[in-house]
Amino acid sequence: MKVLLVRPHLLLKVARAFYKFLHLEPLDLEIVAGGIDLKHETRILDLTLFRSPVSEFKNYLEEFKPDIVGFGGYSNQAGTVKELAGLVKQLQPKTLVIAGGIHATIVPDDYKLPGVIDIVVRGEGATAMQRLMPLIESNSPIPESDSLLPTTSSSFTALAATNPPPLPEYSEIPLPRRELTDNSRYFCIWAGESRTRVPTIFPRVATVRTSTGCPHRCNFCVVHFLANGKYLQRTPENVVNEIAALPQEHIYFLDDEMFINAGRAEAIANLLLQRGIRKHYISWARSDTICRHVELFKLWKKAGLDLVYVGMESMEEKTLNSYSKGYDPETNRRAVEILRELDIVLHAALMVDPGFGADDFIRLRKTIDLVAPAEISFTVFSPPPGTALWNENKDRFICSNPYIFYDCMHTILPAKLPLKTFYRYFSLLYLFGMKHNPWRARLIFPPLKDFINVFVSGAKCGYALRTIYKDYDKSLW
Repeated sequence: MKVLLVRPHLLLKVARAFYKFLHLEPLDLEIVAGGIDLKHETRILDLTLFRSPVSEFKNYLEEFKPDIVGFGGYSNQAGTVKELAGLVKQLQPKTLVIAGGIHATIVPDDYKLPGVIDIVVRGEGATAMQRLMPLIESNSPIPESDSLLPTTSSSFTALAATNPPPLPEYSEIPLPRRELTDNSRYFCIWAGESRTRVPTIFPRVATVRTSTGCPHRCNFCVVHFLANGKYLQRTPENVVNEIAALPQEHIYFLDDEMFINAGRAEAIANLLLQRGIRKHYISWARSDTICRHVELFKLWKKAGLDLVYVGMESMEEKTLNSYSKGYDPETNRRAVEILRELDIVLHAALMVDPGFGADDFIRLRKTIDLVAPAEISFTVFSPPPGTALWNENKDRFICSNPYIFYDCMHTILPAKLPLKTFYRYFSLLYLFGMKHNPWRARLIFPPLKDFINVFVSGAKCGYALRTIYKDYDKSLW
C-alpha cells in the first residue's frame, strides 16, 4: 500500500515569519513512519516548505496516488487539515484519510467529519499505525478504542470525551525514519561559541526526543494533559546511540523538560563524553531545575550544550503564582546568573497576559534588561485546547475559530487594550529583545549573508507582529 504522511502548512503570517529563524523537521511524522511496515511505500510531505502548499499537495496526490493519507498537526493547523482532507476526498474519494497529532488527541470531536476524515488517531501515532495497518490491509473492521476512533462510529463522541490514551513505553516506539525527509532543509538560528567566527548561524539541525511528558502543572501548558500526568524516558544508551548515528552536528532536544531526571541527564552527558561524540545541543529546562543541578549543567556544557530555552514567563511573584509555575522570581534570576557563569546562552521565554495595560508592558520591558544578553521571546497567555481552563473560558473567546489563533502569539481572550495598541506594545518587546541578543556580547562573527538574512527576516517578523491585529474582526482593533 502507498501511505502519505502530511505536515500541514500554517495559515497565519506571523507563524510563517518565525520559520526564518527556526524550522525543524517533522519528527512526529518520521516516528509515525517508523511504525509502518517497510513493505508499504511510505512518504512524508512537509507542506511548510512550499510557497504554494495547496498546489503542491494536489500535484503530489496526482503523482503518488496514495491509498492512505495521514495528517499530523497542532490546533492552529486543524483548519488546514480539514481543508486538505476535503481535497483528498474530492480528488481521490477512495483514499483513506487519517487525522492524528496533538489536536486530534486533545480535541478529537473537532475531526468528526465522516466522508472527509475516516479515522482519528489519538496519542502515540507510531504504535497506533502498527495496530492499524494490518487491519486496513486485510480490510478488517477497526476496533473502536480511545486511541482509534472511526468517525462513523456511534461511540465516537463518548470515546472522544475520555482522557487521552495512556502513552506506550519508549521501548515500544520505533526510531524515526529520517530518510523520508530532506534534512538539509531544517535549521535553527544558533549563537555559537564565544569569540569565534562561525561558518553560519543557521546550521542544519536534527531533532531528538528523549522523554515525553512533564511532572509539573503549569496551567497554560497542555503537556501533562497529553501525557496523562506521566513522564516517560528513554534510556541513556538508547539516546546516545541515536545521536551518534546522526550526520548533523547540531541537535535540538524536543523534550518538554530534558533535565528533570538529573541522574539520567548526567548519564547521557557522560556517555557522550566517554564515546567522544562532540556535537552541539539546544534544550529546554526550567529555572528551578537549573538552580538545583548546577553541576549537571556544568557537565552538559562540556558535552556541548550551547543554549537553553527557559520558560521564565515573568519576574513577578504574583504572575508566576497565577501560572502555577511552582517557584519565585529569585529562582529565575539565579538561573540567569548560573547560565551566564557557565557561558551557556539563555533563551528567555516571557509571557504577556491579554489583561496587560501600558504599565505592565513597561515592567516587562525592564525584565529584558535583567536577563540580557540573551535570546528573548514573548508569547501571549492562552488557555490550552481540551483542558478545563479552555472550557472555563470558551464563552469569552473573541474569535469564531479559536483553534486557528492558538499559536502563542494571538490572544483568544479579550485584551484590556485595543488590539492595535496591544500588538504595538507586543512588537516593541521583540524589538527591544533583539537589541539585547547575545551575538554582540559574545563576539560572534557570522558571514555577511547570514547577518543580512537576520536583519531582513527580523524586519519581516516585526511587521508581522505589529500587524497581527489585522487577523481579527475590525471591531476589535
